[in-house]
Amino acid sequence: MNRVNSIRVESGAWVCFDHPDFRGQQFILEHGDYPDFLRWNGHNDHMASCRPVGMGMQHGENYRLEIFEGCNFTGQCLEFQDDCPCLPSQGWSKNCVNAIKVYGDGAWVLYEEPNYRGRMYLVERGDFRSFSDWEAHSARIQSLRRVVNFF
Repeated sequence: MNRVNSIRVESGAWVCFDHPDFRGQQFILEHGDYPDFLRWNGHNDHMASCRPVGMGMQHGENYRLEIFEGCNFTGQCLEFQDDCPCLPSQGWSKNCVNAIKVYGDGAWVLYEEPNYRGRMYLVERGDFRSFSDWEAHSARIQSLRRVVNFF
């Protein structure tokens, strides 16, 4: 089965992919109802694999994320502990992010467009030296938010 018309997430957060083996475009689904694919995808009704996000995450942990202008953690750096609907409004002068460090047991969703729109990418604890490390097609990131997990 790779076509899905509606989804109900009763607990936790899930990252879903439009290709098997956790590949392809990512969609992050949190607690709630998604009555049609436009609510969770916006492009089509394909879903071929999914997995829970951060099974060991604790709600209320000290989440922290650092973004870097250049690959390998070079150039301008900015730290976040809360959601950011528009990176330029926080002083980020570029329309791209080339490296990221995620601290704590949190997970973050990166969006290509401001206000949590466009392609999304999940990053969990660890170092991401290049946008290809989070399986993005480009370094374009304009907004980000924490995943609130209820496991």
